[in-house]
Amino acid sequence: MVSGDGDDGSEAVEYEPVGVKRLLVSMKDVSELMVDLAYSALLHNSDALATEVLELESRMDVLQMQARMNTLMAARTTTDSKQLAPVLGIIGAAEKISEAAGDIATVVLGDEELPGSIRAALPDAMEVLARATVGEDSPYVGNTLGEIDLETETGVRVIGLHDDQEWVLTPDQETRLEVGDVLLLRGGERNLSTVYETVTGTPYEQPEERDADITDLTRAVDTIVLMKNVSELSVDLAYASVLLDDSDLAEEVHALEVEVDSLQSRLEAWILQAASEVEQPVRLRGLLALANSTELISDAALEITEGILRDIETHPVITESVRESEVAVRRVAVEPKSVLAGGSVEDVLEANPGISVIAIRRSNDEWVFYPDGGDRVDAGDRLIARGTWNATEQLVSTARQ
Repeated sequence: MVSGDGDDGSEAVEYEPVGVKRLLVSMKDVSELMVDLAYSALLHNSDALATEVLELESRMDVLQMQARMNTLMAARTTTDSKQLAPVLGIIGAAEKISEAAGDIATVVLGDEELPGSIRAALPDAMEVLARATVGEDSPYVGNTLGEIDLETETGVRVIGLHDDQEWVLTPDQETRLEVGDVLLLRGGERNLSTVYETVTGTPYEQPEERDADITDLTRAVDTIVLMKNVSELSVDLAYASVLLDDSDLAEEVHALEVEVDSLQSRLEAWILQAASEVEQPVRLRGLLALANSTELISDAALEITEGILRDIETHPVITESVRESEVAVRRVAVEPKSVLAGGSVEDVLEANPGISVIAIRRSNDEWVFYPDGGDRVDAGDRLIARGTWNATEQLVSTARQ
């Protein structure tokens, strides 16, 4: 229960009997959304998205305190303590992810400007994330997402929404839109602009761009985008490894953590080189903070898998909490005789509605993050797919045929 403010201005939290499973579900959903929002705020120079991140960080502070209290109350025996220790680890890791995402948002909102125009150097294919408030005259008012069928019609997804009272972190077909709801939209820029205007009644405006003051900004942005992709994937895989008690997935998280270390070193080296081109090198501190925050997210994702890597039996509350989330992430090995071998990502998507391929790890351990439809799927590849439980289970079955 929240009971007012603490001495430092933060919300004071008292013990309230709440199911640990429900709290872990909320923490999982909040931490995943925060990482997505934080990087989108950075790459699109969006104060509005950064503000949403900080509001979610406050929500996470309350959730993690409630989760710690209820987890400690659940321990009755030494066996309980052993099995619940990884639960406390997951709670702590989710909190670290939240704090790191909040630090990224602070870079966007703070006085330390990022060099040049990050937005101008973004890849053309990058999906845009925008914050849109449902207007009184919007044709979507009173309709469910299923009735609107937004993603099928436009390719734009509602990845979260909230009103003045509560968040819906995993909106589904039954989620109904009302005047004043704040939607988080993701999709291609052209279609998103159209949907934004339909939702709000006002044209979509691009974030303000600044003139680039560093000649090699593209290389830095490419590294930032890679760090974003690796961080998001690490968090997804970490939670999936816990659900499936899958040490192979946990090892993938470890491999990604090594990748982030390499990317962090690459970005820091670029910053040192760029310092000679900037009149005020202190302006590069924002990128250093970004590199550090990304590394913290990756480390925290690895902490989530600690129980799996140490072969500690997974407590049922962990499995149940991750399964409560409507979105599943699965690792699918493409065997030589699999019907998937030799095709494309587009073939996989057409044969398995309801899933998206978010990464491919090639047989030579090279990663392809967020592949497009034309990318090949070869024997020996490992696909990382996200989707509904039924859809991902179907993909696993298909891969074995």
